[in-house]
Amino acid sequence: MTIVLLILSVIAGVSLGKYFGKKEKLAKNLLILSAGFLITICLNEVFPKVYTSDISPNLGIFVIIGVLLQMILEALTKGFEHGHFHHHNENNILPLALMVGLFIHAFIEGIPLANEEEPLSPYLLGIVFHNLPISFILGAYLFNKNEKRISYSSLLIIALFALASPLGMLLGNYFNPDLQPYFLAIVGGIFLHISSVIIFESNKNHNIDWIKIGLVILGVTLALMMHLFHSHSHTHHH
Repeated sequence: MTIVLLILSVIAGVSLGKYFGKKEKLAKNLLILSAGFLITICLNEVFPKVYTSDISPNLGIFVIIGVLLQMILEALTKGFEHGHFHHHNENNILPLALMVGLFIHAFIEGIPLANEEEPLSPYLLGIVFHNLPISFILGAYLFNKNEKRISYSSLLIIALFALASPLGMLLGNYFNPDLQPYFLAIVGGIFLHISSVIIFESNKNHNIDWIKIGLVILGVTLALMMHLFHSHSHTHHH
């Protein structure tokens, strides 16, 4: 179920990108919405799990490692994760670098899923929600630069991105479950960096962008509703 959801979220995003890829505003709005969702999941689900685990008082260091790792990955992907795809002409971004950056990013996000007990955890839905806009941008980029037919390299990039989180999850099964908080802390740092960059990217002339604020609030509200529903069902479950 989890693996199917992860793969479907990428396929759905890429398909949307193929048909609506020219609508850059739509991609940006999807990203902003997902950033509001992601930062809420991060603060309400990921960090409480990290900081209530009794494993190490130094888990904050791993959150910082996640932030720094994402900064390094963005040197490869050139900010693809937050919608900087209009800069990506074919000379500027090597598909190989893009593929490696996105794969590592999604692979690491998949590792903590190995120890999720419930099928539709907020963490999983956070990744799914986050996959959609990135896949949308990926689809827009890959299909629009090569309109006549889809190349094998494009299909390979999509397949690798779709399989990265499931592969991370499968690898996670071989780790000691006690390591879960460390991986969650790293992913928390990645989520925090991506969502804050999208949310706080300055608008032109620093005017208030009400649409952006509205989309962030909508993303936050969706995540909070899910968080409340999840904690109720969780307590009920126990």
